[in-house]
Amino acid sequence: MQKENFKTFLKIILVLTFVYLFLVSIGLMGVAFKGFGKAFAENLIRTTSNPFIGLFIGILATSIVQSSSTTTSIVVGMVGYNILTVGNAIPIIMGANIGTTVTSTLVALGHVTRREEFRRAIAGATLHDFFKVMCVCIMLPLELTTGFLEKIAHKMAILFSDFGGIKFTSPVKFATEPVINFIESWIVKLNFTQSQHIICIMLLIVSLAILFFSLYYIVKLMKALVIGRVEIVLNNVIGKHGVLAMAAALVFTAIIQSSSVTTSLMVPLVASGIVTVESIYPIIMGANIGTTVTAMLASFATGNISAISVAFVHFLFNVIAVAFIYPIKIMREIPLRLAKGLGNLAYKKRRYAMLFVAGMFFIIPGLMIFISRFFK
Repeated sequence: MQKENFKTFLKIILVLTFVYLFLVSIGLMGVAFKGFGKAFAENLIRTTSNPFIGLFIGILATSIVQSSSTTTSIVVGMVGYNILTVGNAIPIIMGANIGTTVTSTLVALGHVTRREEFRRAIAGATLHDFFKVMCVCIMLPLELTTGFLEKIAHKMAILFSDFGGIKFTSPVKFATEPVINFIESWIVKLNFTQSQHIICIMLLIVSLAILFFSLYYIVKLMKALVIGRVEIVLNNVIGKHGVLAMAAALVFTAIIQSSSVTTSLMVPLVASGIVTVESIYPIIMGANIGTTVTAMLASFATGNISAISVAFVHFLFNVIAVAFIYPIKIMREIPLRLAKGLGNLAYKKRRYAMLFVAGMFFIIPGLMIFISRFFK
């Protein structure tokens, strides 16, 4: 009995170790993509007043830098310095909400060598993608015709403009940053050319290697641990108490300051069959709202009404979308069916998942932005 308990304890320690490595890989990926694209994203955001092109700019910029927080921070700063109007910023913020889902979808691609896992992983990851696309399809036309988000956000900004900024450090960032900095400095020493692009490419390769390695062992160890017990508990707790799961995800995401981490952590659980796609739905909803809290609190420090308005637009977009879609069964089912459909397609032909990621986050936004410049 003691031997069995020791083995279980050892497996739990190993799972936690590989989860830590998984978080390091996501952090490294973020560093690599930001190195590639932050200046590009800033220049991109400056360039349009067309709301639909603004939406595609938000998607592409966020997909490149792998962080909606980076995109929204750039946008808030530009609005604060009167480079962008609040009206022009809103479609970019909506695009950033779609672009931020790319991280969990890239994580799902880590299961590509195991077909059944891949089907579940793609369905779990793209639930977030399809939900956000649906939100934009409903909210952007409403905003363009009524301006309701801008009006409500402006009134809220006036109420909160004297609150002052609040800043706190993400515990995930605090825990992973030393290892990320060590790997980054090690790669910088290895790269004799000191080319920033080569450093970013090497960081990306290392992050993907760690991601694939950690994902493989997380799934393998979790399957060995659960053996039909933990998945029942998780599905019962999460599935039957959606509001509690949503609230827990909201708080967790607000603390760690990243919806990408919350949603990406769900992907291996879905892939291994420990939880279902349906049961992670409320977690994704909570993460969507939780990710807006940090930017909202930080924006108070600017004292600029327009900048605070943009942060509130981000918050309202997610809260209203969750309130409008999640409680209504027929609406809630749409992203679920689309995600499961793509998962089934990916099971038959894995290239469909690759095409979805490339097309949704990079090719279509890039083409639309290019065409808009060409026909100016």
